[in-house]
Amino acid sequence: MNWAILQDHIHQLSEWIITSVFPSSHWWMHFVVHVVLLAMPVAFLTLLVVWSVGLVRRRLACQPTAPSPELRAPFPANLYRYVLKHTQRQQFVLLVAALTSLPLLYAVLELPKQIINRALSTETEAVAVLGVTLTSYELLFVLCAFYLAAVLVSGGVKYGINLLKGHLSEGMTRRMRFAVFQAWSRGKKPCAPSQIIPVLVQEVDPIAGFAGEAFLTPAFEGGTFLTILVFMVLQNPVLGAAAMTLVPVQIALIPRLQRRVSALARQRSREMRSFGAAIADADPRSQGMHPNPVLAVSRSLRRAQIIRLEIYRRKFFIKSLNNFITHLTPFFFYSIGGYLVIEERLSLGALVAVLAAHKDMSAPLRELLGYYQTMDDVRVRYDDIRRFLAGQNDVTPATIVHAVGIDASLPQGLRKGAA
Repeated sequence: MNWAILQDHIHQLSEWIITSVFPSSHWWMHFVVHVVLLAMPVAFLTLLVVWSVGLVRRRLACQPTAPSPELRAPFPANLYRYVLKHTQRQQFVLLVAALTSLPLLYAVLELPKQIINRALSTETEAVAVLGVTLTSYELLFVLCAFYLAAVLVSGGVKYGINLLKGHLSEGMTRRMRFAVFQAWSRGKKPCAPSQIIPVLVQEVDPIAGFAGEAFLTPAFEGGTFLTILVFMVLQNPVLGAAAMTLVPVQIALIPRLQRRVSALARQRSREMRSFGAAIADADPRSQGMHPNPVLAVSRSLRRAQIIRLEIYRRKFFIKSLNNFITHLTPFFFYSIGGYLVIEERLSLGALVAVLAAHKDMSAPLRELLGYYQTMDDVRVRYDDIRRFLAGQNDVTPATIVHAVGIDASLPQGLRKGAA
């Protein structure tokens, strides 16, 4: 009985919210607005609670341990501290440039709306703008000139950001490769060159590339996403909510799928170390030559191929899912926004501007999701390199080469294919 009363109160509350914010007698609009104004916020709150509980559990599960002295060299335990130590000035310049680009982005979104509403839809021949009287043609040319200037300046700022980010990443690549080489050459028990080369070539690159994005991507892409969202909300709050309708689905599904792709990428990187060690064992001049070097090399190549094919399959599925979600969101714009335009509660220019802004909204969200996945992957690689150089890596190249069978972390289908 109490549950039925609670359900009735919740239904009455939802009906009051819907009718107050978006009154409509059409059943299909009633359903769509329920999804936008009720289902989406509930999904967001659920994700927030789940994420908070998971974060607290991870914090409680982490037992503080004293770091080994050997693991402090040549890199510190905290990747962000290492990046900030060597690139503090460049990171500050990147953040300033990222914040500068946000007002320009808002101008690029706002000016098309003004062109449609003030220059194209006006019925008067003369329009007063800031105390200056302009004809419709003059106003059109002025607004188009401002739009072109905003696009050019915004493009120039983004070009400078990318150029500086690339310069920073290349500098970190050179620094980290030299540090890894120096630590390897001065080690007490240095491994074979065939084992250190994949570390220098394949594993340092993602870490150094992340150095240019460590602080820039959250500020730039997050600021871009919020700027577009604020623009949509200012046009109409319901349209702003509609833009966020499928975001919980992306946040819930895409990171989980991408996490497995990252795990396979790390597995492939370790398999390439195994391949390099197998090539070294196949050297006729080597004293400890493997009894059947061709078979060992063939098996390593087969495992690498199977892992790569699995990566392709999962990456293309994620891409298809992203495209489907991106093209599904405009359904809410056309239905809700079109209804508002017919009811004369929203201008056509605002609807066109929101549709154009939404095309730019998926890119920063995708970059943010990719950033947090890359961050986890880079942290693992960074710790893997530190342990490898310290001689304490649980999965060293030698361990991989002399292991029997297929790696247990591979999916069941991959194990059968590699056997």
